[in-house]
Amino acid sequence: MFLMGSYYLNFVENKAETFILVLEIPKDMESMIWAEKYRPNDFSEIMGQEEIIKRASAFVKQGNMPHLLLAGPPGVGKTTLSLVIAKQLYGDMWRNNILELNASSERGIDVIRNTVKDFARTKSIGDVPFKICILDEADSLTKEAQQALRRTMENYTATCRFILLANYSSKIIEPIQSRCVVFRFKPLAKEQLLKIIDKIGINEKIEVDDKGKEAIIQVSEGDCRKLENVMQSCAAVKESITDETVYSIASAAKPKEIKEVITLALDNRFTEARNKLLETMLNHGLAGLDIIRHIQKEVLSLDIDSKSKMRLIESCGEIEFRMSEGSDEFIQLESLLSKFALVGEKT
Repeated sequence: MFLMGSYYLNFVENKAETFILVLEIPKDMESMIWAEKYRPNDFSEIMGQEEIIKRASAFVKQGNMPHLLLAGPPGVGKTTLSLVIAKQLYGDMWRNNILELNASSERGIDVIRNTVKDFARTKSIGDVPFKICILDEADSLTKEAQQALRRTMENYTATCRFILLANYSSKIIEPIQSRCVVFRFKPLAKEQLLKIIDKIGINEKIEVDDKGKEAIIQVSEGDCRKLENVMQSCAAVKESITDETVYSIASAAKPKEIKEVITLALDNRFTEARNKLLETMLNHGLAGLDIIRHIQKEVLSLDIDSKSKMRLIESCGEIEFRMSEGSDEFIQLESLLSKFALVGEKT
């Protein structure tokens, strides 16, 4: 079955010929957010992470799996893979055999002792002998909750397997990591993101020019969920997506604007650099930390020697730390520009 615009195309074969059944998409699907609408339902639909998918599908074929720890940045397929595993194992009964919890909002020891433990001790429905507990943002669990979870994982292995999702595996205590098979996810490659953009563009009848695609990839930073949300926001405004639309919707500065600020500072034109920086921040509604991240990215592409780049990156790190500690962001950004001017004077 294929999705085309507002219709499903379903190819049905018999001995004599092939029929094409055109089925209109239900209205409730048309109103879904695209991150859910285009969430894969099968291993073959998941972009990237080939080795991880190969190992996960092998577990499903065996009808057995260990506890899993899926670690990596947001929007790369951790939740999707855990749901696909559940759907492939249990079929239509998958919702009755899984417990989904977001540990960032329910992070205390009581949740593990009560909700998780009560779910883990009961038997599954169907042929698979165990249920699955999916703990999203597991790295937000307190140390006490993680200790309680370790005991639950040990005691109820026969009736429940755990899939822990985390952005940072280092925040999961060592005893839990040793009880899990760890899958480390990486951001999606540019080619994979382009395939997703083209697929959504065809299905939603949206035109995306080459600069628009580059802008979407730049803004999403390998995060598929963010990419789909940005595209949906742009499509609500215009049927054709350009880089101007993307940067305005995503409230992100264009690379050339940030590069102009850096170049002015390195040329020792401090006042012009400061004015351009303030103008960019006000036009796009950017906070100081956002600007620092933009500047740090553009520094790497500057046509200057490596030592100068190192000094500039070091300055970005120092100012970012000061901001995170509560310093005034405008004073700190002026300080950063002055450091850039001094580096430019030396080079």
